[in-house]
Amino acid sequence: MFKQLLVALAGTVMVLAGSARAEIDPNYRMVLLTENFPPYNMAINGKNFAQEDNIDGIAVDIIREMFKRAGIQYSMTLRFPWDRIYKLALEKPGYGVFVAARLPEREALFKWVGPIGPDDWVLLGKADSSITLNSLEDAKQYKVGAYKGDAIAEHLVEKGLEPITALRDTENAKKLMAGQIDLWATGDPAGRYLAKQDGISGLKTILRFDSAELYLALNKEVPDEVVQKLQAELDKMRSEGFVDDTLNNYL
Repeated sequence: MFKQLLVALAGTVMVLAGSARAEIDPNYRMVLLTENFPPYNMAINGKNFAQEDNIDGIAVDIIREMFKRAGIQYSMTLRFPWDRIYKLALEKPGYGVFVAARLPEREALFKWVGPIGPDDWVLLGKADSSITLNSLEDAKQYKVGAYKGDAIAEHLVEKGLEPITALRDTENAKKLMAGQIDLWATGDPAGRYLAKQDGISGLKTILRFDSAELYLALNKEVPDEVVQKLQAELDKMRSEGFVDDTLNNYL
């Protein structure tokens, strides 16, 4: 009986110790880095450097709310280039970078919180477009607009298409509405956001030909309890509709 009591007490102590270890240090503070990537994250003044309240976007609003609910302190900075901030998050304890595509080759490099939203490659048409496609191969018969030098444009060329490129992706929205191109190859939701800035809405997704999910990527030294708390709050926000509402506010 005495031996059983000792075992029970030991178990209780272990549970309490585990709970203590799971507590987040109230002084713990994270450094969050991001870049200009509308509509997920962007400097209000449009420049390549901004801090705190001078940054907005879908991911910014979601991450601010997530950290607020989790009770975790942070600072937020937007800067350029992406390679630099990605490397800082990779190497510095307490750092995170967003939004980052969670790719197989990156999986073991970070701890992940998300998904925050999609980053899809799509072919958009006008709302009344009658075009139907099953693959990019089917799009070869149409005039496809794309952003010069963009990864999407390069992907189309690799697939045998000859996109009509523009120096600014927003030009493609106008060309689509004017009938100068039949389809617009762009990111989603980025393309729809850019179109909305020019008063264009209601575009139709004709084909979704690639898909990725965007996350907050955290340095591997960030404590597990921090990661778990943030993920739990994000899951709750999603179930409450906060994430979808934020997305719709920008689109």
